[in-house]
Amino acid sequence: MSASTCLFCRISLGDEPAAVVLQTPEVLGFLDTRPVFKGHVLVIPRTHVVTVVDLPTDLLDPFLAGVQRVAHAMTTALGAQGSFVAMNNVVSQSVPHLHCHVVPRTKGDGLRGFFWPRVRYESEDELQEYAVRLRADL
Repeated sequence: MSASTCLFCRISLGDEPAAVVLQTPEVLGFLDTRPVFKGHVLVIPRTHVVTVVDLPTDLLDPFLAGVQRVAHAMTTALGAQGSFVAMNNVVSQSVPHLHCHVVPRTKGDGLRGFFWPRVRYESEDELQEYAVRLRADL
């Protein structure tokens, strides 16, 4: 995918309109046009990458710093009590360019069970098996 075909790259280049709230050389934050709640921001790296796995390590700190700044602004600028911060990787990723959702939250705002059904491990052994597999790969 090229910058001309990626919506978020076009927004980053200024070729597509957006309500920009954060700009750094590495990161851009703008309002989601279909927000969960008003003030919902998408934070993106200006470099085109599809998922967090693809993000170069030198962009990790600037990207997370941008997310952190926006999350803080949810409370100071919007009066939210906190925020919901989330990223999808491939599945449910409507635009194939890494983006982090930062959504203002207030107790009693009605957001429940946002995306995920909950499951249980069948046993402590099964839980430990998953832990072992992940630790081995990490």
